[in-house]
Amino acid sequence: MSGTLLAQKPSSDDSNYSLEGMINYSDTGFEWNAPNLRMRYFINDNIAARVQLGLNSTSGTTNVYEAAGDGTGTVDQTSMGWSLGLGAEYHLAGTDRLSPYFGAGIQFGSDSYTEEWDNGARDDQNYSYVMDNTAEVNTSSSTFGFIIGAGVDYYIVSNVYLGLEMGFGFGTTTDNGGTADVNGTSSDIDAAGSGSGFLLGGGNMGFRIGWRF
Repeated sequence: MSGTLLAQKPSSDDSNYSLEGMINYSDTGFEWNAPNLRMRYFINDNIAARVQLGLNSTSGTTNVYEAAGDGTGTVDQTSMGWSLGLGAEYHLAGTDRLSPYFGAGIQFGSDSYTEEWDNGARDDQNYSYVMDNTAEVNTSSSTFGFIIGAGVDYYIVSNVYLGLEMGFGFGTTTDNGGTADVNGTSSDIDAAGSGSGFLLGGGNMGFRIGWRF
């Protein structure tokens, strides 16, 4: 059997679903979003519905030191987030291996941020040692947006494809405020409102690898 036959694009009669992971491009370069998964259901050879789930988590610790002594402290920062996207695709005829498409969808999600000081403090990007200073700060935000775009799937072997997608979207981010506890005294952090903008790249431009089944 030739390589062309092995790599032939499947039909919706045999393979209604696809599952894929994504490598996105952003201002900081290429990054593997794991887990960032998309599932598609092919209603027919031309139309597919899709759902995408993204999760992210980052954490870091900055050590701070007393300027004229042996004291040490830490500033811990942790962020977590999730996103859910719903959309549809229209696939053109293409070739035996190639499946170009247009797509549109919406996406919403939430992010949370926690910062803890232990004998330390932070002012913007300035970290310092402060003896007996403790704090815990918790904030959150929510996002919503929509995207239109185009992409292509290229089948390299039977039911396995590489893909490229690029889109243009509009999104809003809403600051939900939070709480701060500094040396045992609690206070509320007022919400800073919302911001919006048009996006190209980031979650809207990505390389994909997927399996059709």
